[in-house]
Amino acid sequence: MITRPWRWIWLALGLLALGGGALAREGELEGGVNPGYHAPPAWFKDSFLDLRDDLAEASAEGRRLLLYFYQDGCPYCAKLLEDNFGQRTIADKTRTRFDVVAVNMWGDREVTGLDGQVYTEKDFATAMRVMFTPTLVFLDEGGMQLLRVNGYYHPHKFDAALDYASGKAPAGMSFPDFLARAAATPASNELNTQAFFQPGPHNLSRHKIPAGRPLVVFFEQRQCSACDELHADVLVREETRRLLDRFDVVQVDMRAKAPLMTPRGDRSTAADWARQLNILYAPSLVFFDEQGNEVFRTEAYLKSFHVQSALDYVSSGAYKREPSFQRFVQARADHLREQGIVVDLMD
Repeated sequence: MITRPWRWIWLALGLLALGGGALAREGELEGGVNPGYHAPPAWFKDSFLDLRDDLAEASAEGRRLLLYFYQDGCPYCAKLLEDNFGQRTIADKTRTRFDVVAVNMWGDREVTGLDGQVYTEKDFATAMRVMFTPTLVFLDEGGMQLLRVNGYYHPHKFDAALDYASGKAPAGMSFPDFLARAAATPASNELNTQAFFQPGPHNLSRHKIPAGRPLVVFFEQRQCSACDELHADVLVREETRRLLDRFDVVQVDMRAKAPLMTPRGDRSTAADWARQLNILYAPSLVFFDEQGNEVFRTEAYLKSFHVQSALDYVSSGAYKREPSFQRFVQARADHLREQGIVVDLMD
């Protein structure tokens, strides 16, 4: 069970970004936001957190229910509320099509789930396996999950998520295919390359003979501005490279027909494997242990330190003893600051 929340200064997405420079005394924390800065807007539903009533009321008004999990001090929550909902068209589309209920992942208010079970907010977030903030869960009129967004999406991708979850996609179309059609910021028409990516064709099998170290697979695609940013900034940093040295590192074009062997020893193609794993976002980083089991993934817009923290979380084996990625990140941030390193939440 998750204990009381870490103070708001400890994080958005449970993720930080590492700034350079050592101080003579304990390192500083930068890039946080005041809790009030990202308070939910007035048009979010004023809910008593009985989700059965919320679902029924939304359905009666011809809308669907959207659960928004947040935490105080989360800069990615602030980006969602300011950069995304700050756009009139996105805000109007959301409030017209959805009733939005905010749930504090560290809160103590009482929540009644759709099954009638009563939780605290933090226990409900645990039951929903919320690992990042913001997390958004879109439900249909019957309470079935239509789409889940684990982390921050840039406005054009978030707008596509709203359309998809409100039934605007062609029948049978997957969200990744729908998302690929969304208007995007200018991006490279080629995959970014790195010397540490293992060359294809890929035999990733750990099924019969376990590998000596874990595997991280970068699921990317062409025309992906977030992929470009990952390569231009995050992957050139010395700390990122040091942590990547602990892994077998592979890049997969999530829309390609290139053949490969999965970590579990199955023959597939890059695109089919991405669909099987339900990869919704590019870039996504999926981590596998030495036996080929998926143990962790990141699947939203990421800054430097949360990528580095994810790499450390898996390569150190911390995921085996600490199920909360957020707690691991706080401890890692504490350790860095004790060494006089400036920790910047949004660098």
